[in-house]
Amino acid sequence: MEILRTLDELRAYRHKISGYVGLVPTMGALHEGHLSLIKKSFSDNDVTIVSIFVNPAQFAPHEDFDSYPRQLEEDCKKLDRLNVDAVWAPSMAEIYPKDFHTSVKVSGITEILEGSFRPHFFEGVTTIVNKLFMQIQPDRAYFGEKDYQQLKVIQKMVRDLNIAVDVIGCPIVRDDQGLALSSRNAYLSDEQISIAQRLNKIIKQAGDVLKAGSIKQAELALKDELMSSGFTKVDYVALRNAYDLSEVYGLQDDIEIRVLVAAYLGPVRLIDNMALN
Repeated sequence: MEILRTLDELRAYRHKISGYVGLVPTMGALHEGHLSLIKKSFSDNDVTIVSIFVNPAQFAPHEDFDSYPRQLEEDCKKLDRLNVDAVWAPSMAEIYPKDFHTSVKVSGITEILEGSFRPHFFEGVTTIVNKLFMQIQPDRAYFGEKDYQQLKVIQKMVRDLNIAVDVIGCPIVRDDQGLALSSRNAYLSDEQISIAQRLNKIIKQAGDVLKAGSIKQAELALKDELMSSGFTKVDYVALRNAYDLSEVYGLQDDIEIRVLVAAYLGPVRLIDNMALN
């Protein structure tokens, strides 16, 4: 496995390889969710490259950029054992030189749900992902459905800008109690983990709750259930069109509905989602 740290090294590596190239973009602190994306890339491509870069542009000043887990050496050992072909692990200066003043913005879908509570987040995501696509020039890129809105934003960016990359969403990987795996789960105490494991179970109730009322009533009922289960704050519970996250006003045969949630346990913000049964 090659560990590439400069653009010159990356370009030389990219020039010498052939066949289909898969990219798995990450911020490190790798868990089984990331590894599932890598295994999917193995099955689809001749070469798999994993990027590891903690992107400051997607953190607000009050968020956890400074404390976000960084364990590059441990991550690289995991990737080497999996036989990943290369790791792109650039420095901050390599990605954002002193005179960097460019960003990529997708409007509309970025201004709802996550975008309402983290207004700079998606612009940071689309800028770094666009840079990774230009640097690595993959044929396919793999993203977990846990960050469902992020996946939809990246797919829209690729469509709008005619970027020649297939953006592939992969199923959420969960623990044995159904908690979606996340690098931020490491912040939770044992007691908080037991509360967090109720999140997916509450989301699963959405279909039954919806039978008793409207979309808005279902969203409010699920929010109340989260608060009574021990969550300290709920940013949103939303039942949305799975394709573009637009609002829906009832069940329709031709529209798939996705249930999306963002909730806090103390300072730790958890997100999850699933298709409505």
